[in-house]
Amino acid sequence: MTGKPRIVVGVDGSPASEQALRWAVDYAKAVGGTVDAVAAWEYPAFYGWGGTAVPADVYSPEGLAGKTLSESVAKVVGQDAGVPIRESVVPGNAAGALLQVAKGAALLVVGSRGLGGFSGVLLGSVSRHVTEHAPCPVVVVREGYVEGGAHSL
Repeated sequence: MTGKPRIVVGVDGSPASEQALRWAVDYAKAVGGTVDAVAAWEYPAFYGWGGTAVPADVYSPEGLAGKTLSESVAKVVGQDAGVPIRESVVPGNAAGALLQVAKGAALLVVGSRGLGGFSGVLLGSVSRHVTEHAPCPVVVVREGYVEGGAHSL
């Protein structure tokens, strides 16, 4: 790995993913790295199965993922993150998209639970999958992370 460390973080608009984004930005500041904020999208299983077709300009999972990502980045870091942040909207399921983008990265960061799953579980399906299959080290940020917490690592 050469140059600045690349930190990949999954963002789905959930509080856990926004805490993961904050952690990734704090860590990137500490190590002089960059952040790749990634949102994944895919068509729902029922999309295109009978019924009335919905035009892509009315319902766009890709557009919704991009809007959610941009809003989360703006909410978490404001106008000046202090590190370069690249936003990427990637087709596919969240775990697969993150694993693909994480190739060659210094670190992959995810929240402990995203928008899916059960509220009582420690790790969501995405965080569990990426910890088992990632091509780089993984940090799972549990709920309750606050700004500046990366320094305690």
